Amino acid sequence: MITFENLNLVEPILKALKAEGYIKPTPIQQQAIPILLQGKDLLGCAQTGTGKTAAFAIPILQLLWQQNKNADRGRRKIKALILTPTRELAIQIEESFAAYGKHTGLQQTVVFGGVSQNGQVDRLQRGIDILIATPGRLLDLMQQGYVHLGDIQFFVLDEADRMLDMGFVNDVKKVLAKLPRQRHSLFFSATMPPVIQKLADTILVNPVKVEVTPPSSTADTIQQKLYFVSKSDKKKLLIHLLADKGIGNALVFTRTKHGADRVVKDLAGHGIQAAAIHGNKSQNARQAALSDFKAGKKRVLLATDIAARGIDIDELTHVINYELPNVPETYVHRIGRTGRAGSSGIAFSFCEEEEFEFLKDIQKLIGKKIPVDNEHPFPLQQTYNENAPMPKTAASKKPSQQQTQNRRGHVTPKPATESKRRWFGRK
Repeated sequence: MITFENLNLVEPILKALKAEGYIKPTPIQQQAIPILLQGKDLLGCAQTGTGKTAAFAIPILQLLWQQNKNADRGRRKIKALILTPTRELAIQIEESFAAYGKHTGLQQTVVFGGVSQNGQVDRLQRGIDILIATPGRLLDLMQQGYVHLGDIQFFVLDEADRMLDMGFVNDVKKVLAKLPRQRHSLFFSATMPPVIQKLADTILVNPVKVEVTPPSSTADTIQQKLYFVSKSDKKKLLIHLLADKGIGNALVFTRTKHGADRVVKDLAGHGIQAAAIHGNKSQNARQAALSDFKAGKKRVLLATDIAARGIDIDELTHVINYELPNVPETYVHRIGRTGRAGSSGIAFSFCEEEEFEFLKDIQKLIGKKIPVDNEHPFPLQQTYNENAPMPKTAASKKPSQQQTQNRRGHVTPKPATESKRRWFGRK
């Protein structure tokens, strides 16, 4: 059995990993850590929950510690930048760096929008080695002169596919323009469609590719189940399923913020404690809801896709797709919240008639049929036939690539030209 001690890690990091209960590295950690310790660029394709944060955090901490231990310490300068799309994920990455690096003497902080910048600015002015950031707040602080990227040695673009989905293309471009040409670059994405592969090719220099699972596959540790149900009966079915006390906790996905709030009210009316996280909630409200869920004070957490990306919840038993996503890769991301790092999990998905097309795309992507449960009180009368023409309704229209990438929902009428794609290259 390969352990962390077999990966040539230094004692301060091994001591921290032992305290965290880490013994055996996950597959992506086994492959990525030795590559990164050799100073090579890396392209990592791994499903969420595979341990990729430790895969890049551990070698960055070790290389910076080895560099700094014999150096004269003046004012700390930012040497590593991790760029990630959501504040929740940014917070969790910062917590990981703090845990793994607590014996190295290195300092890190996280910056994100939605809260006052005062505390973040104060921490930056005291000096840090590692910065974890979301694009918008990072650019704000750069423009105000609080962040300088001229000393960056390590750059990590995390969750690249979601970064593009959320429309952060221009923001990432501005950050890249301020990075030193000579740097160690790491690129991680849960899926690797052609557009992401092309992006990686322009950012990385002779990278080593690490792929621990087939792209867009679902983990074998997750038991999947499909319920055909009408839109009007989804609330009843959810309440029916949650009557099973075997469901310890459940992360429930809706497509819209309004839908998440509505389901919370429906559940409250039946005595089920629930909370919602989405973009309309303040950062404090989102963190409070997540903390209550993790602590068991709330049994159900409602979330939209953007708000939930990167949420790491220990021992999450169930994920429920109250509404199927209209982008099939999102299904993989959603159910990957459970069954993490080798644990087992259960994913329920509700499918109404207008979502038949989404289901067809999902099953094509994951390469298998999701088992159907017909033994529930609210069966859909319409029969699903994957070979029949799918109904075309306003609700079932899939977004174009440009629509998916635009975070404000505006439609870009023309596809990006080749010249506009080249900005990702280094100058």
